[in-house]
Amino acid sequence: MELKIRKIKEEETEYIEIGCHKRDDRINEIVRLVKMHHGSVEAYQEDTQYQIPLSEIYYIEAVDEKTFIYLEKECYESRKRLYEFEELLANRKFARISKSVVVNMMKIVAIKPALNGRFICQLKNNEDVIISRKYVPEIKEKIKR
Repeated sequence: MELKIRKIKEEETEYIEIGCHKRDDRINEIVRLVKMHHGSVEAYQEDTQYQIPLSEIYYIEAVDEKTFIYLEKECYESRKRLYEFEELLANRKFARISKSVVVNMMKIVAIKPALNGRFICQLKNNEDVIISRKYVPEIKEKIKR
């Protein structure tokens, strides 16, 4: 398979085009990956509203009835509930890892065993988040895919 990347003018709309003989699992995986990086969510810092690209999100956490979106170095607040994010991101590379955290699977560097059947997820920004026992089998299955 040959890969071509062509720089376009700023005023042109970015696009991705795939040339293939037939649509198979390889092509479907490429399409899923592109779609995963497409889109954004609304978030706030103080009183300023931002659109956060999904591909920049490391994890989303619910704390004291508030929901926070964590990027590499920044944190934003969202008005959505954690279950709403879970539904919104169901077909993307995000997974629930505990009662209060949804993680971007593309930001995971390593998964290590911890105490009491739990695991620790090390992220690309060197943060660690805990995978609860209840969610370990689901995460293992998602990693295999």
